[in-house]
Amino acid sequence: MGYRLIIFDFDGTLADSVDWLRGVFNDVAQRYGFRSVSAEELEALRGQDTRSIIAQLGVPVWKLPFIAAHMRKLVARDAHRIPLFPGIEALLEQLHAQGIVLAVVSSNSEENVRRVLGPVASARIRHYGCGAGLFGKRAKFRKVLKAAGVRATEALSVGDEVRDIEAAAAEGIATAAVTWGYATEALLRSRAPTLVLTRLDELLRAVAA
Repeated sequence: MGYRLIIFDFDGTLADSVDWLRGVFNDVAQRYGFRSVSAEELEALRGQDTRSIIAQLGVPVWKLPFIAAHMRKLVARDAHRIPLFPGIEALLEQLHAQGIVLAVVSSNSEENVRRVLGPVASARIRHYGCGAGLFGKRAKFRKVLKAAGVRATEALSVGDEVRDIEAAAAEGIATAAVTWGYATEALLRSRAPTLVLTRLDELLRAVAA
């Protein structure tokens, strides 16, 4: 495969922020005037893509930038409560030791990403494309490719949502969908990613292939 660059999503891919999101979701809904949900309905939403979720909850599209900015503030407040998934630090260390360039493209802020990663892990990330809009990751992927000096065919995007797959594929980047994040495995497979990863070690094997 010859991957020289791996571009990670952050929330739900490197950071285990799902439980945190469940805890703040309905407060954010009340603040911005969209529908609150039960724990069961929130779980069911994992089987739908972002556009469908926005429509079902009645989120006004014009409010999305304000909601995203508010969420970043909440993460900054609660960063100490958001852990990395087990094994992430070792994974980044091994990939870095193999000479692979690592990047993060996220809707979250770079400051939040660095804080949750911690000083050692964040130092292994060479390029940050953060603060992307909900559907603005494609431009961030393009900028990371240019900054890294890597062709799209030599890069792999690793994420947990349909929008990660769509944005990377639109730039000609191979996609790895992880099943431990926000979206269900069935939803991710329906978008035909290059790889579906159920364990971290599968990414190491894919890179070594």
